[in-house]
Amino acid sequence: MPSAHDLIVIGGGLVGGAIAWGARRLGADAVLLDEGDIAYRAARGNFGLVWVQSKGAGMPPYAAWTRRSATLWPELATALHAATGVDTALRQPGGLAFCLSDDEFRQREDMLRRMHNESGDIGTRMLSREEVRAMVPGIGDAVTGASFCPVDGHASPLHLLRALHQALGPAYRPNQRTDRIEAAPHSFTVHTPDTTYTAPKLVIAAGLGSRALAPLVGLDVPVAPQQGQVIVTERVRKLLDYPTHIMRQTEEGSVMLGDSAEDVGFDTTTRVRILRTIAERNVLAFPALKQASIIRTWAALRVMSPDGYPIYEESQRYPGAFATTCHSGVTLAGAHALALAPAILAGALPEDLAAFTAARFRRDAAA
Repeated sequence: MPSAHDLIVIGGGLVGGAIAWGARRLGADAVLLDEGDIAYRAARGNFGLVWVQSKGAGMPPYAAWTRRSATLWPELATALHAATGVDTALRQPGGLAFCLSDDEFRQREDMLRRMHNESGDIGTRMLSREEVRAMVPGIGDAVTGASFCPVDGHASPLHLLRALHQALGPAYRPNQRTDRIEAAPHSFTVHTPDTTYTAPKLVIAAGLGSRALAPLVGLDVPVAPQQGQVIVTERVRKLLDYPTHIMRQTEEGSVMLGDSAEDVGFDTTTRVRILRTIAERNVLAFPALKQASIIRTWAALRVMSPDGYPIYEESQRYPGAFATTCHSGVTLAGAHALALAPAILAGALPEDLAAFTAARFRRDAAA
């Protein structure tokens, strides 16, 4: 007999996990099908920022969505901790984006001014070198200033993923690769190697795998991999009270350094040239890092749409089937769990997500 549920979520990463957990929290019988650790797990390489200040320049709906998620994150963290005992290490002291030249400072100032005009004021402001040094005494002489946003923060991607899976309990089904989907309006059957699942609602949140799965339910998810590389240092004394866009100190004391963006297909090997560039820029910003030993480097794949923004869409051919994808699984976890999941259960995406359908790419191609 097929395993019957209210909602099937395909994709066991941060996006699918947040949606499935959010649905079950509201009482729905949701099941999360995870391909397993053979998947290109974006959470493994996520930098862990809950970042708002530069999200949505030229795209006000995205700025609003990230702001909403940052506001919802404390509720998510508290609920997951109560359910599992796992601390997602959420801290929201505000975030800094260092500028290493006068040109960078002017460019960032211009961008934030545009965002303020487009999306309103959230308290983001430019700081002089002296103001930054008062907040972070260890900055290097190359830092000409920074932007600061009081609602920015960071969390542990791996702790978040563990908490979501643990909170789902037996509803989390690992090693369940989707082989086939039979679709009809409000009726979906998902076949895995050893089990068949049925439900009136389906969410495809399989990251890079969504490109192949979405057409099975009449949707288009034109995502592609973008590689990012990360450096992790040994545990060191407390250096940073604030996350930055290129550096953050974890609760354990190690320092994560990024970031990079390369189009190299599905390649997850690291490159010394890229790692050197990351290290050099971070040392310019924070010279004390020269003394820290590197203990690990890795590369992971972001899930990128053509314009870099999320895709949220319900199938017109098969109502009840939804696609969700983004490259900001940590930042948007609060919104996915506490705003998107309820909307999917209610049967329709909210109006403020109308800008995120894949139709925008078809319009661009026709223009």
